[in-house]
This record gives sequence, C-alpha cells and structure tokens, in this order.
Amino acid sequence: MAEIINLRQARKQKARAEKEARAEQNRITFGRTKAEKTLTKVEQDMTKTRLEGHKRDSDETP
Repeated sequence: MAEIINLRQARKQKARAEKEARAEQNRITFGRTKAEKTLTKVEQDMTKTRLEGHKRDSDETP
C-alpha cells in the first residue's frame, strides 16, 4: 500500500527547502563582512598604485 502524504505539508516543506537554498546562495554572494570588503578595496588600491608607479612616461625616449 502507498504511503499517505498531506499535500499541504508537502508544499510547505518544498517551499521551505527552496527558500533555504535561495538564502544559502545569497549568503555566498553577499555575505562578506565590512572588514573583508574594506580589506579587498585597500588591496585593489595598493595594486593600482604600484601599477601606476611602474608605468613608463610617454615623453621619454628609449
């Protein structure tokens, strides 16, 4: 004999699972702390500054 299931509860359980999956994806995408964001920005700024410092001037003759 087949197992009897409550369709209302099954729908709610499926909706909870989908919501949790979406929340997990958002945690991965947006879940960085302010300190992590600041650190990344500082590292990018330092890299940009170093690169700018090593560029050749266009006025120089080889």
